[in-house]
Amino acid sequence: MKGDLTRGSVMRTMLCFAVPMILGNLLQQCYNVADTLIVGQFLGADPLAAVGSSYTLMTFLTSILLGLCMGSGAVFSIRFGQNDLEGMKEGMCASFVLIAILTVLLTGVSFLGLEWILRFQQVPPEVIGYMRDYLLVIFCGIPATFLYNYFASLLRSVGNSVVPLGFLAVSAILNIGLDLWFVVGLQRGVAGAAEATVISQYVSGIGIAIYTWFGFPQLRVARSHFHIRWACIKEITSFSALTCVQQSVMNLGILMVQGLVNSFGPTVMAAFAAAVKIDSFAYMPVQDFGNAFSIFIAQNYGARQDKRIREGLRGAVIAALIFCVVISAGVWLLARPLMLIFISAEETAIIAEGIRYLHIEGAFYCGIGCLFLLYGLYRALGRPGMSVVLTVISLGTRVALAYLLSAVPALGVVGIWWSVPIGWFLADLAGLLYYRVRRRALFSWMGAPITQKAAIDP
Repeated sequence: MKGDLTRGSVMRTMLCFAVPMILGNLLQQCYNVADTLIVGQFLGADPLAAVGSSYTLMTFLTSILLGLCMGSGAVFSIRFGQNDLEGMKEGMCASFVLIAILTVLLTGVSFLGLEWILRFQQVPPEVIGYMRDYLLVIFCGIPATFLYNYFASLLRSVGNSVVPLGFLAVSAILNIGLDLWFVVGLQRGVAGAAEATVISQYVSGIGIAIYTWFGFPQLRVARSHFHIRWACIKEITSFSALTCVQQSVMNLGILMVQGLVNSFGPTVMAAFAAAVKIDSFAYMPVQDFGNAFSIFIAQNYGARQDKRIREGLRGAVIAALIFCVVISAGVWLLARPLMLIFISAEETAIIAEGIRYLHIEGAFYCGIGCLFLLYGLYRALGRPGMSVVLTVISLGTRVALAYLLSAVPALGVVGIWWSVPIGWFLADLAGLLYYRVRRRALFSWMGAPITQKAAIDP
């Protein structure tokens, strides 16, 4: 077992740990992007709109599980930094059981509520059949998403970000191959694209679980670890629940905006579906860098390495801002060629709307980059509640402005696009002001025990 982030060069350690996470999440995005690309090129605009709208919904559903796994991972990182392997294993058992139960419930609710979901998202009649076919299959992959993210968070918490990358690489390649076979070869339509995704998800989820058990004997739990203390359950629940709320609120806001986008018709839906994939790929690296930064901070939090935390904070801000400036310039300049990856050149109206979206969003990636670092910082310092507050500010502003501005005839759908960066920067302002005012309190725990109050009090 490797990955002690409390030693060595701060920036080199952080970057070496972050790069596999960045590559891994980019590969994970390939699941739905491969569906979008192949569906858009071979099945047309309406199936593309259905798959793209489904992507927003699935991002929301899986964000619940991702948030729970990320919150648990923060606790695992702290225990690893404290060299408390027994306490870590107890937390692993508590976390696995709790998230597994919620996974079963989430899967059942998704199937039972499918028709309500389609009505809530205001899916146009010409798209609804495609979306139903896609979701009936894709919901079957929710348990696989839990397995992968749980074990990936576990391994990353002990500093190993390479193994999760390996399993994602295999399943992403498998997904692309199966997509082409099912959609183009077998002519199975959008259901075939979903089947390819689900099969690939189970390959990565079951594979990483088996590999962790046999490849990392230090992390194997025994029957005694299932005798879980109430204090452990409270700690896992506090971190996991608040991180889950932060992730799900963020994606619930996006889902609400998706419903508004759908009301503008299939052309805007298809443009949004393609542009959002480009958007996600563009800022995904800085999101994963923020998660890696959070694990770095959490391990050093457990080890009481105050100097490394401060040095890592300065380096992370500089690295994230440089990356965001470069990516913003690239997306702005290459908006049309990027849209043409997903949309055929004949669909001029869809391409034009997608370019307009990317020119607005792409100019402001520094806002989302700063926000991801703030999320990671407060989660690692035992203030996940503050991450929730920032998410509510960002998404609340986005949703409110999207509905208000899009109702102005002179703006229309462009008002939705502008609401996003405005929400980012308002949340950044709140997070930075909080840090400035509470900086001494945030670092006053050096030498003091971690408490549940610190874990849940923003």
